[in-house]
Amino acid sequence: MYNTDLPTRAELPSSARLKRSTIIAAIVAAALLVTVVLPAEYGIDPTRIGRMLGVTEMGEIKTQLAQEAEADRRATEQAVQQTLSNPGAPVPQAASAAVEGRLSAIDQRLDAIVALLVRQQQSQGGGTPDSLSNSDAPTQADQRDAQDVATVLDETPGVPVPADPPANEWADEVSIVLAPGEGAELKLVMEADAEAEFHWTANGAVLNFDTHGDGGGQSVSYEKGRGIAEDEGVLRAAFQGNHGWFWRNRTDAPVTLTLRTRGEYRELKRTA
Repeated sequence: MYNTDLPTRAELPSSARLKRSTIIAAIVAAALLVTVVLPAEYGIDPTRIGRMLGVTEMGEIKTQLAQEAEADRRATEQAVQQTLSNPGAPVPQAASAAVEGRLSAIDQRLDAIVALLVRQQQSQGGGTPDSLSNSDAPTQADQRDAQDVATVLDETPGVPVPADPPANEWADEVSIVLAPGEGAELKLVMEADAEAEFHWTANGAVLNFDTHGDGGGQSVSYEKGRGIAEDEGVLRAAFQGNHGWFWRNRTDAPVTLTLRTRGEYRELKRTA
């Protein structure tokens, strides 16, 4: 059996050579940290090289959006705590937004029920919903529509996707007016690997945004941008939880944000 020959002492690097290599590696790592990593991740650019390379702005966007999201999260938690501790006090804006979302969900479900009843009557050759009590024994189509109505009623507490929307229509559409400096966050409740199509627009203006997800102790950042007029695509959930967008109006005038979504999600909710 042949064994590889061990190197001789003369072939081994000396202590001075090892120290020199270690020092060189440390200097290179420090240079990369100061010129690339700090500017790209935190917007810290003491040498100005990061701005020349075009990575400092990316770090500034990340830092700014992270700070804004954290500030809004704390404000929302504080508003909820105040509401719970003093039920008789006026409802803060953050808490009222959640109530408005629930009411909007109920309105959507009621509209869906009316549409199903109208479709049922059309399939029977006309008539109005008042004639339902005088109809004959239910057909298979009637039973199927009844099941659809039951499903709609069961899903009323949330903001789920309407069943089988036409291919050219969005399942949900939300418009929010953001005052200068104001932010908003909308999330989709999704299973792991679920996909949802989206399109949002600032309607002629621009917004800063952060597309991210959280849930089950996990978090992920999908995309960030500053001064963007609109965006569209497919959002695929990295894990089960809440996935969506945080926007901030950094202009000096109100901006109307419009978000349209459809796909594999249970609920669209405003979280901030």
